[in-house]
Amino acid sequence: MQYLSTRGGIQPIPFTKAVMMGLAEDGGLLLPRTIPRIDSQTLNSWKDLSYAELAFEVMSRFIDDIPISDLKALINRSYATFDNVEVAPLIHCGNLHILELFHGPTLAFKDIALQFLGNLFEYLLDKSGEVLNILGATSGDTGSAAIYGVRGKERIRIFILHPHKRVSPVQEKQMTSIMDGNVFNIAIHGSFDDGQAIVKKIFNDIEFKNRMSLGAINSINWARVLAQVVYYVYSCLHIAKHEKDGSLAFSVPTGNFGDIFAGYIAKRMLPEGSIRQLILATNANDILTRFVNKGDYSLGEVVQTSSPSMDIQAASNFERYLFYLLDKEPEQVKELMAEFSRTGRIDLSGHLDQIRRDFTAAAVSEQEVAATIADFYNEFDYILDPHTAVGVRAAILHQRAGVPMVCLATAHPAKFGEAVEKAIGRPPTFPESLAGILDRESRCELMQADSLKIQDFLEQHALSR
Repeated sequence: MQYLSTRGGIQPIPFTKAVMMGLAEDGGLLLPRTIPRIDSQTLNSWKDLSYAELAFEVMSRFIDDIPISDLKALINRSYATFDNVEVAPLIHCGNLHILELFHGPTLAFKDIALQFLGNLFEYLLDKSGEVLNILGATSGDTGSAAIYGVRGKERIRIFILHPHKRVSPVQEKQMTSIMDGNVFNIAIHGSFDDGQAIVKKIFNDIEFKNRMSLGAINSINWARVLAQVVYYVYSCLHIAKHEKDGSLAFSVPTGNFGDIFAGYIAKRMLPEGSIRQLILATNANDILTRFVNKGDYSLGEVVQTSSPSMDIQAASNFERYLFYLLDKEPEQVKELMAEFSRTGRIDLSGHLDQIRRDFTAAAVSEQEVAATIADFYNEFDYILDPHTAVGVRAAILHQRAGVPMVCLATAHPAKFGEAVEKAIGRPPTFPESLAGILDRESRCELMQADSLKIQDFLEQHALSR
């Protein structure tokens, strides 16, 4: 399988090179040349596979430059760290199915991709003898999942930017209390979008990127999206065991467009009708909802909410979908992304028919989040975290009769205890892994949101070849 840039400025490259490149060297995002199709017979043959076995079947269709035995070993090691044998169990609550994606080391869905990516980086570096300095920005969960994925790995150093005091206290401690020598946390004065802009600017300095051996762990890295495709296929197979019609819908809380883009890839892979509906759910930071409902992709001010991992305006993965929306025309993508960089707005209202065939969207208010957490707890004795509540509320608004609905549960509620307690009158139970976390020693640099200052920090602390 060869990989191309959404902006058309690089020659096709294999999967392993795409993983190490992260952001394409022309500033675009990497995508497979083709999306493999899975027929009904093949899909049915997967119905009794474990999660790790299914992950191999899905991922191996996009990866042909890692030996089969090595890829299987990487996948098995990645999911052995989860505290549930199913990895991503489905919990049935009334007419909704909650897909629990928070059973990894940091209790967030990002673990599903980042445990794999961390092991993959280590494997490739051991083969090449090279080193890697990972630079990423986080709105909350990516940072800790990335850190846990690579902590202690001798050929890797990781530098994570997070918005100062704009993540939950638990999220902050999950990052800053990791004392391994290869981990560097940087809190910036500003928003996640400011951090992500710094990361992209640094990656677009090709001389600096290559000299510093920089790699990406944000969802701009294709391997992140690929690992997330698996749980959509897993859900389809699970539902097919219990429903006469195996088709279903998904409601996905998203700010960066990566999680729902993985669903879009799964929809294109699977037999026609397997995924009937993809509901894109946002909080008050509703740029993606406005895009789906009006064709208006335009920046607004970042609003702080109880679901901070979605407090995002410019969505990192949007460009990947734009590539398909524009019939894989890289020059058009390049022009529109330049326009967005210049003006903060793209008008895509002329493509609304196609957009609405691909997605349904809803923005959910803070009041609706709190009410959904309370209602769900009272009815099912099940506690939603605020991000998952955004998706559940959107599902309730848009569920189609007779179509099973899977809501992605993206984080354990204990990570957002204050918001949960406010909604239901008691704090969620802390899992053992979070016991005493708020009292742990921490280490973090506080810096201005300035790309030159971040580059200077990297120069001082990065590994060299």
